[in-house]
Amino acid sequence: MLGQTGALMFHSPWSIAIAASMGGAFVFVLIIGLTHYIKDNVSLLIVGLMISAATSSIVSVLQFTSQADDLQAFMIWMLGSVGGTTWNEITVLAILVMMGIVLSFRLIKPLNSLLLGENYALGLKINIRLARFWTVVATGMMTGAVTAFCGPIAFVGLAVPHLVRLIMPVANHKILIPGVAVGGAALLLACDILAQLPGSTQVLPLNAITSLIGAPIVIVLVLKSKRIHV
Repeated sequence: MLGQTGALMFHSPWSIAIAASMGGAFVFVLIIGLTHYIKDNVSLLIVGLMISAATSSIVSVLQFTSQADDLQAFMIWMLGSVGGTTWNEITVLAILVMMGIVLSFRLIKPLNSLLLGENYALGLKINIRLARFWTVVATGMMTGAVTAFCGPIAFVGLAVPHLVRLIMPVANHKILIPGVAVGGAALLLACDILAQLPGSTQVLPLNAITSLIGAPIVIVLVLKSKRIHV
């Protein structure tokens, strides 16, 4: 009886969301900690890729020891979907995302100050360590919750902030945060509509659509930043 109760608690929406948020926050903290020792961006990118490879190997071992039904559920989750969530999961997701958004708005002043450098932020009496801590908490909470229930949907978090900056060329986070939230939701909804293949009974993986849209945006931004003209 106790074992069944523990299994139900482990598979509850709250436990899944909290575990995913803690995992995302842990990786974020690890990368931030490594920036104090690795100053070269290329080296930091290589280390990030090695961390990704290590986590992928752990997932591969778990896949190898899993049941066939679990593997099928995992593969469907990896494709990404916003239509497979239950109302309980949506409730948990909405609560965590709203908490993350509230934290993000409270971090507007520290984030705007850090744009001008740490010395400027310290001059404004900004506690940089505390600001970084709450940034990790807000990021891990929202990213972990969304990934736990909707899968690792690619390129939305990477492409939307840059796309919003192109549409609204401002640096004020008071404008950027709601702009990115609305822009990300709109882009994901548009990708989900395309994935449904209107007029057809087939449904494409959501990750395929977001990658097709997000990858060209990232390539254009990289070329623009490197001043390469095609």
